[in-house]
Amino acid sequence: MRISRTILVIALFIGGFASANAQTDRQFIRNGNHLYHQQNYAKAEVEYRKALGKNPRNTQAMYNLGCALLMQQKDSAATVQLENAGKAETAKKRRSMAYHNIGVICQRHQMYGEAIEAYKESLRNNPSDNETRYNLALCQRLQKKQKQNGGGGNNKDQKKKDQNKDKKDQKKQQKQQQQKQQPKDQMSKENAEQLLNYATQQEEATQQRMQQKQQQPQSRQLEKNW
Repeated sequence: MRISRTILVIALFIGGFASANAQTDRQFIRNGNHLYHQQNYAKAEVEYRKALGKNPRNTQAMYNLGCALLMQQKDSAATVQLENAGKAETAKKRRSMAYHNIGVICQRHQMYGEAIEAYKESLRNNPSDNETRYNLALCQRLQKKQKQNGGGGNNKDQKKKDQNKDKKDQKKQQKQQQQKQQPKDQMSKENAEQLLNYATQQEEATQQRMQQKQQQPQSRQLEKNW
């Protein structure tokens, strides 16, 4: 996966079209580009957002903001901005750049199906982009390998389903174990009661014998004394 192309693409966008309606959004973009090349991506993000505040339809600001977010690993937010740029942009090569970077994000998260679709869209707009073609072929191989290994990438829905299934299975096993243990517990209680009754009977019998023995010597003594 080649993320380095992201910087190259942003450089191409810097010299792109000019906004027709306002000088201010262009100035914010210049400030953001300067900060971006200094690798100060957080401050560059602020400048690009200011540009969009002045001109929400400025696709250059959308795209560059997506790149700044991408470099900060804010992948979800970056994807949103890149998708906005890809949909709003009319120039095919610039659209190709936006979808290429969406593919980079998806590939980084092992979401190969989504990455493949993004790279395909990028190639539809710029068929001569060999780097995108390379990434597409790589993702197709990785997806095939992933399926062979029984993996689903970062498919959150599938993971949730598997986790829910595991929880249900665990509860079922615990219930079965409790049901198995219940008869044993009941038998143990019955045995304990039987043993207690038996011990009580034995104790009563012993006390009776002791009383009898105590009475017999006394009677003998009385007889002798008599």
